[in-house]
Amino acid sequence: MKPNEFEAKTEQVHPDTRELDKMDTRQIVQVMNEEDRRIAGAIKPILPDIARAIDRITDTIRHGGRLFYIGAGTSGRLGVLDASECPPTFGTDPNLVQGIIAGGDHALRFPVEGAEDSPEAGKQDLIQRSFSDHDFLVGIAASGNTPYVRGALKYAHDRGAATAAITCNPGSPAGRLADIPLEVDTGPEILMGSTRLKAGTAQKMILNMLSTGTMVRLGKTYQNLMVDLIPSNDKLCKRARRIVEMATGSTPMEVKRALAACGGETKTAIVMLLTGCTTSVARERLRQAEGRVRDALV
Repeated sequence: MKPNEFEAKTEQVHPDTRELDKMDTRQIVQVMNEEDRRIAGAIKPILPDIARAIDRITDTIRHGGRLFYIGAGTSGRLGVLDASECPPTFGTDPNLVQGIIAGGDHALRFPVEGAEDSPEAGKQDLIQRSFSDHDFLVGIAASGNTPYVRGALKYAHDRGAATAAITCNPGSPAGRLADIPLEVDTGPEILMGSTRLKAGTAQKMILNMLSTGTMVRLGKTYQNLMVDLIPSNDKLCKRARRIVEMATGSTPMEVKRALAACGGETKTAIVMLLTGCTTSVARERLRQAEGRVRDALV
Protein backbone atom coordinates (compact mmCIF):
# COMPACT_ATOMS: atom_id res chain seq x y z
CA MET A 1 0.00 0.00 0.00
CA LYS A 2 1.36 3.42 -0.97
CA PRO A 3 1.61 6.13 1.75
CA ASN A 4 -1.23 8.14 0.22
CA GLU A 5 -3.41 5.02 0.26
CA PHE A 6 -2.86 4.33 3.96
CA GLU A 7 -6.13 4.30 5.89
CA ALA A 8 -5.56 5.68 9.38
CA LYS A 9 -7.76 4.42 12.20
CA THR A 10 -7.52 7.88 13.73
CA GLU A 11 -9.46 9.22 10.75
CA GLN A 12 -12.32 6.73 10.99
CA VAL A 13 -15.76 7.31 12.54
CA HIS A 14 -16.20 6.07 16.11
CA PRO A 15 -19.24 3.77 16.09
CA ASP A 16 -20.27 4.69 19.63
CA THR A 17 -20.33 8.47 19.17
CA ARG A 18 -22.38 8.96 16.03
CA GLU A 19 -24.98 10.67 18.22
CA LEU A 20 -22.42 12.91 19.94
CA ASP A 21 -24.30 16.09 19.12
CA LYS A 22 -27.43 14.69 20.80
CA MET A 23 -25.68 13.79 24.07
CA ASP A 24 -26.08 15.94 27.16
CA THR A 25 -23.00 17.37 28.85
CA ARG A 26 -22.67 14.54 31.37
CA GLN A 27 -22.81 11.96 28.58
CA ILE A 28 -20.13 13.79 26.58
CA VAL A 29 -17.62 13.85 29.43
CA GLN A 30 -18.53 10.27 30.35
CA VAL A 31 -17.73 8.92 26.90
CA MET A 32 -14.53 10.97 26.75
CA ASN A 33 -13.42 9.61 30.10
CA GLU A 34 -14.17 6.05 29.04
CA GLU A 35 -12.14 6.42 25.85
CA ASP A 36 -9.20 8.09 27.64
CA ARG A 37 -9.14 5.25 30.17
CA ARG A 38 -8.13 2.86 27.39
CA ILE A 39 -4.95 4.72 26.46
CA ALA A 40 -2.57 3.41 29.13
CA GLY A 41 -3.65 -0.12 28.30
CA ALA A 42 -3.05 0.48 24.61
CA ILE A 43 0.50 1.65 25.35
CA LYS A 44 1.37 -1.33 27.57
CA PRO A 45 2.20 -3.76 24.71
CA ILE A 46 4.89 -1.43 23.33
CA LEU A 47 6.65 -0.72 26.65
CA PRO A 48 9.63 -2.92 25.61
CA ASP A 49 10.02 -0.82 22.46
CA ILE A 50 9.79 2.42 24.45
CA ALA A 51 12.49 1.11 26.79
CA ARG A 52 14.64 0.22 23.78
CA ALA A 53 14.22 3.73 22.42
CA ILE A 54 15.21 5.22 25.79
CA ASP A 55 18.40 3.15 25.86
CA ARG A 56 19.29 4.24 22.32
CA ILE A 57 18.60 7.90 23.11
CA THR A 58 20.65 7.67 26.31
CA ASP A 59 23.56 6.16 24.40
CA THR A 60 23.25 8.88 21.76
CA ILE A 61 23.45 11.67 24.34
CA ARG A 62 26.31 10.02 26.23
CA HIS A 63 28.30 10.06 23.00
CA GLY A 64 27.67 13.75 22.38
CA GLY A 65 24.52 13.53 20.27
CA ARG A 66 21.21 15.31 20.61
CA LEU A 67 17.54 14.31 20.72
CA PHE A 68 15.12 15.81 18.22
CA TYR A 69 11.33 15.60 18.14
CA ILE A 70 9.60 16.54 14.89
CA GLY A 71 5.92 16.75 14.03
CA ALA A 72 3.10 18.85 12.63
CA GLY A 73 0.04 20.31 14.33
CA THR A 74 -0.80 18.76 17.69
CA SER A 75 2.01 16.21 17.32
CA GLY A 76 4.56 18.96 16.75
CA ARG A 77 3.25 21.03 19.65
CA LEU A 78 3.54 18.07 22.01
CA GLY A 79 7.14 17.49 20.94
CA VAL A 80 8.03 21.15 21.47
CA LEU A 81 6.34 21.03 24.89
CA ASP A 82 8.32 18.00 26.04
CA ALA A 83 11.60 19.41 24.76
CA SER A 84 10.90 22.77 26.42
CA GLU A 85 10.39 21.14 29.81
CA CYS A 86 13.81 19.46 29.85
CA PRO A 87 15.97 22.51 30.75
CA PRO A 88 13.96 23.60 33.83
CA THR A 89 13.33 20.03 35.00
CA PHE A 90 16.69 18.42 34.33
CA GLY A 91 19.10 21.33 33.89
CA THR A 92 19.87 20.42 30.27
CA ASP A 93 21.22 22.74 27.62
CA PRO A 94 18.29 23.92 25.44
CA ASN A 95 20.07 22.49 22.40
CA LEU A 96 20.25 18.97 23.83
CA VAL A 97 16.55 18.15 23.34
CA GLN A 98 14.92 20.09 20.52
CA GLY A 99 11.32 20.16 19.36
CA ILE A 100 10.58 21.06 15.73
CA ILE A 101 7.10 21.83 14.42
CA ALA A 102 6.10 22.17 10.78
CA GLY A 103 5.66 25.84 9.99
CA GLY A 104 8.02 27.01 12.74
CA ASP A 105 7.23 28.59 16.08
CA HIS A 106 4.31 30.55 14.60
CA ALA A 107 2.56 27.19 14.20
CA LEU A 108 2.57 26.67 17.96
CA ARG A 109 -0.34 29.11 18.22
CA PHE A 110 -1.73 29.39 14.72
CA PRO A 111 -2.39 26.90 11.91
CA VAL A 112 0.09 27.11 9.04
CA GLU A 113 -1.73 25.82 5.97
CA GLY A 114 0.15 23.19 4.01
CA ALA A 115 3.12 23.08 6.37
CA GLU A 116 2.74 19.36 7.00
CA ASP A 117 2.43 18.43 3.32
CA SER A 118 6.09 18.79 2.32
CA PRO A 119 8.61 15.97 2.92
CA GLU A 120 11.34 18.37 1.78
CA ALA A 121 10.41 20.84 4.54
CA GLY A 122 10.97 18.13 7.17
CA LYS A 123 14.38 17.43 5.70
CA GLN A 124 15.32 21.11 5.49
CA ASP A 125 14.29 21.80 9.10
CA LEU A 126 16.75 19.12 10.22
CA ILE A 127 19.50 20.45 7.94
CA GLN A 128 19.03 23.94 9.43
CA ARG A 129 19.81 22.45 12.85
CA SER A 130 22.87 20.58 11.59
CA PHE A 131 21.26 17.22 12.29
CA SER A 132 23.82 14.44 11.92
CA ASP A 133 24.30 10.70 12.26
CA HIS A 134 25.30 11.32 15.89
CA ASP A 135 21.79 12.54 16.75
CA PHE A 136 18.49 10.74 17.42
CA LEU A 137 15.20 11.66 15.75
CA VAL A 138 11.70 10.94 17.05
CA GLY A 139 9.05 11.54 14.41
CA ILE A 140 5.57 12.20 15.85
CA ALA A 141 2.50 11.73 13.67
CA ALA A 142 -0.89 10.55 14.87
CA SER A 143 -1.83 9.11 11.49
CA GLY A 144 1.72 7.92 10.82
CA ASN A 145 1.37 9.32 7.33
CA THR A 146 2.34 13.00 7.61
CA PRO A 147 4.62 13.86 4.65
CA TYR A 148 6.62 16.39 6.70
CA VAL A 149 7.47 13.76 9.31
CA ARG A 150 8.13 11.05 6.73
CA GLY A 151 10.56 13.36 4.94
CA ALA A 152 12.43 14.02 8.17
CA LEU A 153 12.60 10.33 9.07
CA LYS A 154 13.87 9.40 5.62
CA TYR A 155 16.56 12.09 5.79
CA ALA A 156 17.67 10.91 9.23
CA HIS A 157 17.76 7.30 8.00
CA ASP A 158 19.81 8.30 4.94
CA ARG A 159 22.26 10.09 7.23
CA GLY A 160 22.63 6.92 9.31
CA ALA A 161 21.02 8.38 12.43
CA ALA A 162 18.88 6.31 14.81
CA THR A 163 15.16 7.01 14.69
CA ALA A 164 11.84 6.26 16.36
CA ALA A 165 8.30 7.12 15.29
CA ILE A 166 5.35 7.74 17.61
CA THR A 167 2.12 7.02 15.76
CA CYS A 168 -1.39 5.86 16.61
CA ASN A 169 -1.78 3.57 13.62
CA PRO A 170 0.21 0.31 13.70
CA GLY A 171 1.90 -0.48 10.40
CA SER A 172 1.98 3.17 9.33
CA PRO A 173 4.38 4.58 6.70
CA ALA A 174 6.21 6.59 9.38
CA GLY A 175 6.54 3.52 11.56
CA ARG A 176 8.04 1.58 8.67
CA LEU A 177 10.63 4.31 8.15
CA ALA A 178 11.81 4.24 11.79
CA ASP A 179 14.32 1.97 13.50
CA ILE A 180 11.98 1.76 16.49
CA PRO A 181 8.27 2.16 15.68
CA LEU A 182 6.28 3.21 18.75
CA GLU A 183 2.78 2.62 17.44
CA VAL A 184 -0.30 2.61 19.64
CA ASP A 185 -3.72 1.52 18.48
CA THR A 186 -5.87 4.28 19.99
CA GLY A 187 -8.71 3.70 17.55
CA PRO A 188 -11.10 6.33 16.16
CA GLU A 189 -11.56 9.57 18.06
CA ILE A 190 -14.94 10.42 19.59
CA LEU A 191 -14.82 13.48 17.31
CA MET A 192 -13.73 12.07 13.97
CA GLY A 193 -10.15 12.99 13.09
CA SER A 194 -9.56 15.20 16.14
CA THR A 195 -6.25 13.64 17.12
CA ARG A 196 -5.63 16.21 19.85
CA LEU A 197 -7.82 13.85 21.90
CA LYS A 198 -6.88 10.17 22.44
CA ALA A 199 -3.97 10.18 20.00
CA GLY A 200 -2.56 13.32 21.61
CA THR A 201 -2.92 11.78 25.06
CA ALA A 202 -1.04 8.65 23.96
CA GLN A 203 1.72 10.72 22.34
CA LYS A 204 2.11 12.85 25.47
CA MET A 205 2.40 9.75 27.66
CA ILE A 206 5.07 8.22 25.42
CA LEU A 207 7.03 11.48 25.24
CA ASN A 208 6.92 11.68 29.05
CA MET A 209 8.46 8.20 29.19
CA LEU A 210 11.15 8.95 26.61
CA SER A 211 12.43 12.15 28.18
CA THR A 212 12.04 11.13 31.83
CA GLY A 213 13.49 7.66 31.30
CA THR A 214 16.44 9.09 29.38
CA MET A 215 17.20 11.70 32.02
CA VAL A 216 17.02 9.13 34.82
CA ARG A 217 19.46 6.92 32.91
CA LEU A 218 21.76 9.93 32.44
CA GLY A 219 21.92 10.56 36.20
CA LYS A 220 19.70 13.62 36.24
CA THR A 221 17.88 12.25 39.29
CA TYR A 222 18.82 10.93 42.71
CA GLN A 223 16.22 8.61 44.16
CA ASN A 224 13.11 10.18 42.59
CA LEU A 225 14.30 13.76 43.07
CA MET A 226 15.08 16.30 40.33
CA VAL A 227 18.63 17.01 41.44
CA ASP A 228 19.74 18.71 38.22
CA LEU A 229 17.09 21.41 38.14
CA ILE A 230 18.22 24.99 37.64
CA PRO A 231 16.90 27.20 40.51
CA SER A 232 16.12 30.13 38.20
CA ASN A 233 13.18 31.56 40.14
CA ASP A 234 11.88 31.70 43.68
CA LYS A 235 9.73 28.58 43.29
CA LEU A 236 12.66 26.52 41.97
CA CYS A 237 15.02 27.87 44.64
CA LYS A 238 12.59 26.65 47.30
CA ARG A 239 12.28 23.33 45.50
CA ALA A 240 16.08 22.95 45.35
CA ARG A 241 16.35 23.53 49.10
CA ARG A 242 13.59 21.03 49.78
CA ILE A 243 15.22 18.44 47.51
CA VAL A 244 18.55 18.75 49.31
CA GLU A 245 16.79 18.49 52.67
CA MET A 246 14.94 15.36 51.59
CA ALA A 247 18.01 13.74 50.04
CA THR A 248 20.30 14.39 53.00
CA GLY A 249 18.13 14.78 56.08
CA SER A 250 20.03 17.99 56.85
CA THR A 251 18.55 21.02 58.58
CA PRO A 252 17.34 24.01 56.57
CA MET A 253 20.32 26.05 57.80
CA GLU A 254 22.82 23.34 56.80
CA VAL A 255 21.23 23.12 53.38
CA LYS A 256 21.26 26.89 52.94
CA ARG A 257 24.98 27.04 53.77
CA ALA A 258 25.83 24.14 51.45
CA LEU A 259 23.92 25.62 48.52
CA ALA A 260 25.52 29.01 49.08
CA ALA A 261 28.97 27.40 49.13
CA CYS A 262 28.47 25.67 45.79
CA GLY A 263 26.56 28.38 43.95
CA GLY A 264 23.20 26.65 44.18
CA GLU A 265 24.32 23.37 42.58
CA THR A 266 21.82 20.90 44.00
CA LYS A 267 23.85 17.77 43.23
CA THR A 268 27.02 19.24 44.67
CA ALA A 269 25.26 20.26 47.86
CA ILE A 270 23.88 16.75 48.31
CA VAL A 271 27.29 15.12 47.90
CA MET A 272 28.88 17.67 50.25
CA LEU A 273 26.34 17.08 52.97
CA LEU A 274 26.25 13.27 52.68
CA THR A 275 30.02 12.80 52.55
CA GLY A 276 31.26 15.80 54.53
CA CYS A 277 33.59 16.83 51.71
CA THR A 278 34.37 20.26 50.31
CA THR A 279 32.76 21.87 47.29
CA SER A 280 35.72 21.10 45.02
CA VAL A 281 35.89 17.47 46.13
CA ALA A 282 32.14 17.05 45.63
CA ARG A 283 32.37 18.44 42.12
CA GLU A 284 35.26 16.10 41.32
CA ARG A 285 33.35 13.12 42.65
CA LEU A 286 30.42 14.03 40.44
CA ARG A 287 32.68 14.48 37.43
CA GLN A 288 34.18 11.04 37.90
CA ALA A 289 30.71 9.58 38.39
CA GLU A 290 29.50 11.27 35.17
CA GLY A 291 26.99 13.30 37.17
CA ARG A 292 25.34 10.38 38.96
CA VAL A 293 24.88 11.32 42.63
CA ARG A 294 24.49 7.74 43.83
CA ASP A 295 27.84 6.74 42.30
CA ALA A 296 29.53 9.89 43.61
CA LEU A 297 28.66 8.85 47.16
CA VAL A 298 30.56 5.56 46.98
